[in-house]
Amino acid sequence: MGCLPMNSMFRGANKVTLDTKGRLAMPSRYRERIRELSQGRLVVTVDRDQCLLIYPTPDWEEIERKLMQLPSLQPQARRLQRLMVGHATDVELDAHGRVLLSPKLREFAGLSRAGVLIGQGNRFELWEEERWKAREEEWLQGEEAEAGLPEELETFSL
Repeated sequence: MGCLPMNSMFRGANKVTLDTKGRLAMPSRYRERIRELSQGRLVVTVDRDQCLLIYPTPDWEEIERKLMQLPSLQPQARRLQRLMVGHATDVELDAHGRVLLSPKLREFAGLSRAGVLIGQGNRFELWEEERWKAREEEWLQGEEAEAGLPEELETFSL
């Protein structure tokens, strides 16, 4: 399926709460689009920043193909494959627009109750709320930016 058209990208920050069973209620503004894109099927995996990534299944399948085409003898590629593909979990929106996150995924991201769901184009990031606040503060203070911009971003303008 590939990338979503610009008018259907996921964007915005949403405070979310996981219930006692580890279910995340997707904000209602995204539910219909998720059903259109993937019949309510999503894939949740881990990210090196200790958050979870949530993709509509067709978009994840494209990412997974690309990941598995990376050179398997390269240690960084293997680590990425092990993390992202190894933790990838199929979930489905229930009748109430919720997805059940496994204990392993919740533990990886430090999620217990309060979270922040961040739209990132063709995917979401799900962060534990306090970790999100701390990282957001770091980014706003520019601690990571002091190392300089990657070449790909030097000509990018907003």
